[in-house]
Formats: sequence, structure tokens, C-alpha cells
Amino acid sequence: MAKANLFATATATAAMSVLTLAGLPTQAQPAPVRQERGNLIYESIPPRDTQLDERLGLYRQSRQATFLDWLPDGAMLVATRFGDVEQIHRIATPLGMREQLTFYPDPVSAARAPRVAPTNGQASAFVFLKDQGGDENAQLYYYSSSSNVQQLTKGKFLHGSPIWSHDGKRVAFYGNERDGISYDVYVVDIGSTNAPRLIAGGQQDTWYPLDWSADDRKLLLWKYVSINESYLYIADVYTGTITPVDDSGHKVGIKTAKFAPDGRGIYLASDEDSEFAQLRYVDPVSKESRKLTDKIPWDIEDFDVSADGRYVAYVANEDGRSKLTILDTIGKLEQSPPGIPDGRIVNVTFDKAGRRLAFSAESAQAPRDVYAYDLTKNALERWTKSEVGPLDVATFVPAELVRYPTWDRVAGAQRMISAYMYRPRGAGPHPVVIDIHGGPESQSRAGWNPFVQFLVNELGYAVIQPNVRGSSGYGKTFLKLDNGVLREDAVKDIGSLIVWLGVQPMFDRDHIAVMGGSYGGYMSLAALAAYGDRLKGGIDEVGISNFVSFLENTAPYRRDLRRAEYGDERDPKMRAFLNQISPVNKVALIRRPLLVVEGLNDPRVPPNEAQQIVWRMRSKGAEVWYLAAKDEGHGFRKKANEDAYLETAAMFLNKLKAAK
Repeated sequence: MAKANLFATATATAAMSVLTLAGLPTQAQPAPVRQERGNLIYESIPPRDTQLDERLGLYRQSRQATFLDWLPDGAMLVATRFGDVEQIHRIATPLGMREQLTFYPDPVSAARAPRVAPTNGQASAFVFLKDQGGDENAQLYYYSSSSNVQQLTKGKFLHGSPIWSHDGKRVAFYGNERDGISYDVYVVDIGSTNAPRLIAGGQQDTWYPLDWSADDRKLLLWKYVSINESYLYIADVYTGTITPVDDSGHKVGIKTAKFAPDGRGIYLASDEDSEFAQLRYVDPVSKESRKLTDKIPWDIEDFDVSADGRYVAYVANEDGRSKLTILDTIGKLEQSPPGIPDGRIVNVTFDKAGRRLAFSAESAQAPRDVYAYDLTKNALERWTKSEVGPLDVATFVPAELVRYPTWDRVAGAQRMISAYMYRPRGAGPHPVVIDIHGGPESQSRAGWNPFVQFLVNELGYAVIQPNVRGSSGYGKTFLKLDNGVLREDAVKDIGSLIVWLGVQPMFDRDHIAVMGGSYGGYMSLAALAAYGDRLKGGIDEVGISNFVSFLENTAPYRRDLRRAEYGDERDPKMRAFLNQISPVNKVALIRRPLLVVEGLNDPRVPPNEAQQIVWRMRSKGAEVWYLAAKDEGHGFRKKANEDAYLETAAMFLNKLKAAK
């Protein structure tokens, strides 16, 4: 039997089981029109709108560049795309040629370089991570030349967070091969045939290596429980002894940490005694702790320290926009380099001399590019200049920060929700797309999104991206407002947004659509069930349709982490609640057209989540477009597949705009 028929039979059998268990009629339904184009599966999707695709194609020509690490010789490793997927490139000088180093059919966008050149003299040596078809079972590889790449891990297991020792001889990383659930920490000797050595593990815990001590004898480890609870430990690489940095047992949220160059202290960003993650210096011996950013009422989301300890660079997340500050600990001075795009900054990293700070920056009107700030020259250097395609950048609209009132009150006043809005020029009224982020412990940020620009400039949509309760970036109290039985309070925030849109003259209240990926896919389905009379339709990309089946079938290494957020489906009361709020059990209330998109290798939100909502909706005669990719996982990362998804989404939204 052909693969396509096997897939169709398995899908139909699974769907029929869902219908039978649900007590719904199982009589034969008209078969959806199905096409397979390479690795893509189309069901009930109309023929391509070639004119619309051509217009969208102009926006899909843009690319970006992401800083990954400094090489020992002062060059950089960056991730960028010349063909279908991102690969690793080397850049020797500002605005120099991007020399491609890796060549794979799957994207490679994570790499780390040693601080010193390896003994073999390969100046461009590094380690990188790569999975297959979006399955997220990333393996660790050592690159010494394009013809000499050594695979350091094997099997269908997850690996990540590679950290080089200072002498460039070893790499620490995490992996879950021991039981398929736990994140254990290993160390591998580069250039050796010896298997990686277990450093921390043995329980069903989640450990990440963060940094090596200056003498390479110790590792700083991060034990992650949830976004609200994590702990730091110091592991002796030779004896295996693991010591807590803080033995008080306080539950705090830690974003990141690293050893201070003095060899004694630790810098970390945590929310201890604060609503927000603040940058602190902690001495594990004396228990001294001091705050470096106590006057900043926002999360510190990233930082780095120069090799001599003189400079500390940190990034504050100010309501979805990044602000970079460099602290001179000797002169007690702070400076914020001018000329950085007003949007998002990631991966701040000092070079080995500690006098140049590299990072990536983007805005709503400029793709992500790589920059370096030279502290000796007090100058910002641009290392990459990415193309936006055959478009006039003057037509790109900015991200406008707005706030709208929601349904409840806090401190005697209506709670306000932040959102980023992208709107066409002109008075309107404009149709609206509500674009909901995933996570839910994530945040809509002011960043580059060419599809948003297409919707605004070509289809005339206003796009609004709300940060409903449960989003990160607004304090740990706000972060917990959707946990467990509070889940639908976040859905009510979408209802409040619909009300707010309805009283703004610039928006067309009769043409509002909703879309989102992952948790945002769940939110789209939930909004269609709760407010379908005020919505035209929705897009669910790799979204959760049934919390119980999701928790039972998500990858084992994610299950307990998600239970901490959504609730434990093994508890009868929580199971009943999760079934009650799951969109798959509310299909009678969803009466608008739906586009469902999934990757068939998704370990996070397994394919059944999409398939069961599709079949339940079709069982009652609803209009459902379905798009799946055989070579993708949690979201589409290959350009050809992403093009197909966005072309379909554009056609779907164009139809909703014209609907009466």
C-alpha cells in the first residue's frame, strides 16, 4: 500500500474512533478533496490564487541573520538562509561575505564556538545541533571543516545547551537518553572517541548546563521545574558532587545565570523578592547578594559579563521592546548604544577580549541583523545587512503599543492588557486579524514579520497581537493568572479585545478573524467557540484541541512541565475541567470557517490534536481547510513549506474579508 493511502487510512481510523467515543454520528461523510504535493497534504483547500501568491511572494523574499557566537579569531558564527532553510555561516569582518559552513536539508540554527582555537588549529571549529524533519530530537555535532563533521550523540533523543570549557577541550550539554524523560547533563571530550560522561541526573528532573568555572573544574547547573520555580547548583566535574547555590528552598523564577570572572560569585536574573527578573550578583560562600537593576520595573531577559569583569551588558524587556544597557563596574557608568533598531535584541555576547559586544536586533520595519558595539571606539558596527526583497521599506508599518481594558479589575481599576497593533494607513474601517502568541508563557514582541506587513499593505487588514493574562514580561503575578482552573480567564481577555475593537471607528467590527500557533491555536479555537457570532473565522496552527489527550500524548520529557501550567489530567476533578474547556468538546459552538495546520512530526502538540478537531468539525458539516507537512514538527521551518502555509492563510483570510 502506498504511503499516502496508509496515512489516509490511519487518519480516518483515528478520527472514526474519536467520533465513536464522543457519541457522535459515524455515518459516512463526503470525502474531503485531498491532494498531496511533495511532503504537503491539502484537504478541502481551494486551488491556488496565483495572483495573491505572487504578491505574497514579494514579502517572502526577505531573510534575516542571527548572531550565534564569536570564533576565537574574532570572526562570527551566524545563522542565515540562502536557500530553503537556515544554516551556519562565518563572517570575518563587518558587512563581510557570509561563508556558508553547513549544508543540510533541515535547518541548523544553534551553534557554539570555543573561546580558544582547538589544538588541531581549526579556527572555525564549533559544535552545533540538528534534528530531522522537525522531530526536535536534536543531535550534537562537532564541526572542524565542511568535510569533517563528527556526530557526538546518537539515537532518537533530545540534546541541547552546548557549553564549551575555557580550554576548548570539552563540551557540556543536556540529553534525555537515560529514560526519554529527564534532562541529564553530560560532558564530552572533543577529539576523543569516548562516550559522553554523565555529570548530573538520576531522577526525573530537568537540568541545563549554564557555564563552566574559570578553572574548568565546575559546572553551573540550572534545575528547571516551571517558569515560576527553578534552582541553581554547582557540580564538581571530577567528583560528581552537586551543591545548591542557595539552600533556602525558596521558589523563584530564574531566567539565566553564569559564573562571575572573579571565580567566586555568580550573576543571575531572577524574580526573588520582586515581580520581575532582576540582575543580581550572588556569592555562594558568604551568601552576599546585591541587585544591579533594582530600579528597572521590567524583566532582565539576557546578559553577559566581559572576561575581566569590568563590563556587564544586560537587556531589559520593556513592554515588549528590548533596551540594551552596558554597565562599567569600575567607572560606575551606564550607557545604551544608540542606533539599534527599536524592537527586539537577542544573544548579547562579549568577545574573548571583552571589548566588543555582539548581538542581533530587529524591529517591525527591519529584519533581524547582527551588530557589534566596540567599547574602545564607542561605536556600533553593523555586521550583516539583510535584504527585504523587492519592496520599499517605507511602506512597512511600525508596531504601535496599545492597551485595552479587560473584564476584571485590579487595585480598584479595570485591568489593562498590552497589545501590539499594525494598521493600514488611512481612516478605515479596516478588517482585523487577532494574532495570539503561543506559550502561553510567551509574549508578542515588536519584531520583524513580513506576513504581518503583507496582511496590512496588501489585504488591508489591521493586525493586533495581544498579551493576554498568562503572558510573560508583565510580572510573575500576571504570569500565573491563567494557570489551572483559571485557563478561560485568558479567553475572556480576547472577548474584551473584541468589544474594544467594536467601539474603535478605525476597525470593521463585522470582519474580525483570529489566528494563533500552539497555545495560540487553542486560544483561536476557544475564541471561536465563545465569540463566534462576532468573528468571521480562524486559523489554528499546531494548536491544542483537547487538553487531556494533549497531556497524555505530548513528548514524555514535556509532560510534567505542561502539567505545571495546565493542570494534571490524572486528577479526576482536573480531568473533568480540562475536558469541559477543550475546544474539541465545543464543536457545536464553532460555526465559522476554520483553517487547521500541523506538522506530522510534532512532538509537542501531536498530530491527533489537529486531526480530531478537523473530523469533529466536518462531522457537523462545517467548512474546514486542512494543511499538513510530513517533514515538519511544531511549526513550519522550511521555506517551501512555510510559503505554502502562508499562501493558504492569505487565501483563507482574503475569503473571510469578503464574506458577508
